[in-house]
Amino acid sequence: MDLEVRHLRVVCAIAEAGSLTRAAAALGVTQPGLSAQLRRIEAMLGGTLFDRRQDGAAPTPFGELVLRRAGAILPGIDGLLADTARAARRSSGAGRVRIGSVGAPLLGHLILAVKALLPEAEVTARCRYSPVTLLDDLAAGRLEAAVLGDHPDQELPDRRDVLLHPLVTEPVFALLPAAHPLASREEVTLAELLDEDWAAPRPDSDRTCEYWSSVCAVTGRRPFTPYEAEGRQLIEIVRAGLAVSLCQATFTEVPGVAVRPLVGNPLWYRHVLAWRSDGPLQECGPELLRGVADGYLRTCRAGAAYTRWRSRHPHAAVPTVGW
Repeated sequence: MDLEVRHLRVVCAIAEAGSLTRAAAALGVTQPGLSAQLRRIEAMLGGTLFDRRQDGAAPTPFGELVLRRAGAILPGIDGLLADTARAARRSSGAGRVRIGSVGAPLLGHLILAVKALLPEAEVTARCRYSPVTLLDDLAAGRLEAAVLGDHPDQELPDRRDVLLHPLVTEPVFALLPAAHPLASREEVTLAELLDEDWAAPRPDSDRTCEYWSSVCAVTGRRPFTPYEAEGRQLIEIVRAGLAVSLCQATFTEVPGVAVRPLVGNPLWYRHVLAWRSDGPLQECGPELLRGVADGYLRTCRAGAAYTRWRSRHPHAAVPTVGW
C-alpha cells in the first residue's frame, strides 16, 4: 500500500485532536478503526508517529517530522482541489451533476428527480460506504449532491458550502436467514439476536458498528461478530445461515433471507440528502425533496415487513419535505 493524501490528513487530525478518541469522532470513524489505520500508516512510513498516553496522543520526534512535511504539502493540495472544483463548476454549470451515495434506497429516486428537474444535465453517480467520505467530496466540490445517512448521537458534521436535509428517520430491522426459527416471527427482540453470531460492516468503514454495539450494550451484552462484510458479501453470509445481521427497514427481501422488525424499535437510521449551496440543485431544492420523498414512499410499499410496520406506526418514519 502506498502513502496517500488521506493518510496525511489522518495524521494531522490526530495531532490536532490530541487523542485518537477525539480524532475518530471528528473523522466519523470508530476509535479501533482509526487505531488500525494509524498502525498501517506507521508501518508504511517506518516509524512510530505518536506516543499513546493515558491523557491522549503526543507526536514523537519522527511524528513531528511527518507533521511538518504534511503541513507543507496539504495546503497546496487543498488549494489545487478547490481551484479545479471551481473551474469545473464554471465550465459545466448546470450541465453536469455528480451524485454520491451510501448504500441506501434513495439514489435511484434522486437521479430520477434530478433528470426531471434538469433534463439537459449529464448525471453521474458513484457509491461509497462512508458518508463522511462523500461529505468531504461535497465540500471539496467533487460532487454536487449526495445520499447520506447517520444514526442517533452520530449526526453528520457540518461542512462549508454543503446543505444537509434530513429526509426521514426509519427503524433498523433484523436480517435473518430465511430458514432461521426467528424468521417465522412477526418481530424479534434484540436479546434474541444477541444469542447468534453476527455479520457486520468493518469497524473502520463508518460508525455503524459502534452504534450497533452501543445500543446492544444497554442490554449488558455486545454482539459476537466473527464475520466482517458489507453489501452483497454480508447478505451471502446471512443467506448461508452463518450469521444474523441488521439492515435498513427499506431493504428488499431476496430469496434466502428474511427481514423482521425489532421489538421496541431500539435502533434507528436517518436518511439525509445533501447538496452544495452554490451548486445547480440549490434553486430546485423543494422540488428535489418532494421527488425523492415520493420515491421513498414507493420503496416502503415494496417491502412487506416495512409495510406492516408502517401500518402499526402511521405517524413514524414520515418524510420531511419542507425547508
